[in-house]
Amino acid sequence: MADERRLGLDEVARHFEDLEDPRSSVNRKHPLVSVVVIALMAVLAGANGPTAITKWAALKEEFLVAALDLPDGVPRKDVFRRVLMALRPGAFRACFVSGLGSLRAAAAAATGVEQTVLAVDGKTDRRSHDRKSGPGALHSVTVWASEFGLWLGQVARAEKSHEITAIPEVLRLVDLKGAIITIDAMGAQKAIAAQIIDGEGDYLLALKGNQESLQQAVIAYIDEQLEGELEGAQEPVTVENGPGREETRTYLQLPAPAGLPGFGLWKALRTIAVVTALCLRDGKGTVEVRY
Repeated sequence: MADERRLGLDEVARHFEDLEDPRSSVNRKHPLVSVVVIALMAVLAGANGPTAITKWAALKEEFLVAALDLPDGVPRKDVFRRVLMALRPGAFRACFVSGLGSLRAAAAAATGVEQTVLAVDGKTDRRSHDRKSGPGALHSVTVWASEFGLWLGQVARAEKSHEITAIPEVLRLVDLKGAIITIDAMGAQKAIAAQIIDGEGDYLLALKGNQESLQQAVIAYIDEQLEGELEGAQEPVTVENGPGREETRTYLQLPAPAGLPGFGLWKALRTIAVVTALCLRDGKGTVEVRY
């Protein structure tokens, strides 16, 4: 994990300087950037709406007035409500992602990580489900830079089945150059692999039933190779310890054979791999094999 890094509000604010102000030019007392930065900080601190944002801002008024351009002091609740309702989500997201990209670059420089691993993961927010009014739980797809503890982008969908369409969208929010993108079986799609390569990244995709013929061919090829000398193979081992558990992972990586189904359709496909994970927990062992 990267060391903690403190940011000044001026660093945060500069990423929102180009954000178009949706308000009328009449009676603008509070600069848009200051309103947005206060709202952002308050939400990160747990505020869930204009009222909570205003309460947080009132508690931090002395600090905020000194750090931001607030000629008329901290805005009132109605200011936050109007701004948040009028802002174009896409424009805000672009500014926010720009800020996250800057943090990623700073973290990479500070940690010396040469090739960032970006994990693309889909999750369901159970708390977003409303049984009375009918809407189901909200599903989101997130890009996570694990070495830095940094969230880089997120796209929400109303249905989990739409996750596959959200993955290309969230990848477009992130600079893929030089990164290794890991995705579960949902993202094992030729178009997604091509998008990552076109973005100058590398991909590591899980194989399951949605690519059944390819998965079975990979399993058969690896089983066949295990009976021989394993030329060109890489076999690293990692051990991870936690409270009451120890997990040993053995990796076998082989050059991808041209005879795999659809080999030429997977852009820049170079290797196939199997991971065998032995987990010991409270004296009991379980084995998981992934391709």
